[in-house]
Amino acid sequence: MSKYKGNFRQKRNKPVMGKQGREVLEALDESNPVIQMFKSFAAELDDKHDRYERIVKLSRDITIEAKRIIFLLHNFNIEIDSKRDSILEEAKTRLTAIFQISFLAIAKELQNHNAYLYHRAFTAGMQEFIEALCFYQFVKEEKIDNWKLVNNHFQYTEEDNPLSLLFTQYDFLLGIADFTGELMRKCINTIGSGNVSDCFKTCNFVKAIHTGFLGLSYTGNREISRKAYVLKQSLNKMELVCYNLQIRGKEIPRHMLLNVIEFQDTEIDADEGFVN
Repeated sequence: MSKYKGNFRQKRNKPVMGKQGREVLEALDESNPVIQMFKSFAAELDDKHDRYERIVKLSRDITIEAKRIIFLLHNFNIEIDSKRDSILEEAKTRLTAIFQISFLAIAKELQNHNAYLYHRAFTAGMQEFIEALCFYQFVKEEKIDNWKLVNNHFQYTEEDNPLSLLFTQYDFLLGIADFTGELMRKCINTIGSGNVSDCFKTCNFVKAIHTGFLGLSYTGNREISRKAYVLKQSLNKMELVCYNLQIRGKEIPRHMLLNVIEFQDTEIDADEGFVN
């Protein structure tokens, strides 16, 4: 049966040409200016598609490396200072490599081309990288750089020629929204290590970011609205953690507190799903 379907598709997709069509094709003058014009259009489209695919592959590599850096930074809660310093140093080295190698390669691909035509090809990698960069900055200094400071890293000089990569504020905002999800995980992970003060600091930091996103939720941009909603969910989970630490932290053993929080979080999610 599958063999029949395959043959059917092959016959269906095969162009059908009559006798007159063959005669026109045989008599076609390849040197005709119109034919040459369409051939140039075809070559231009092929070049654009090939460039787009190369950028997509670079963006995919950036996404994978950024996820690995985030996973590395989640191990920062260990108590050995030398291990913490080595984690930060390794994360910085790998982030710098993404700046100077992967994003530079994308900038070279887009040189003398309209970068906005290829924005969809690398926006996912850019957002994931901003998430990793902000997480590194927060873990190290408990603050993040603004858009202008980050954008300076995407200004290159190649053979004495200035070169820059398109870094939109849209990508920056979406990367920050994803970054709050990592802060939520960090806040919950600190419960097991006993560092309660860090959990409250992280929660307050996410509150400040959420306040900034309140004015962006109704801009009509679907992606920003979706990420703002996920940001609010992450903040709700962090506030639940802080509530249990403040109110019930003394009556429940520390190793059991996380189980209580996860159980209450499951009940809230189920209730919200039932209402919707």
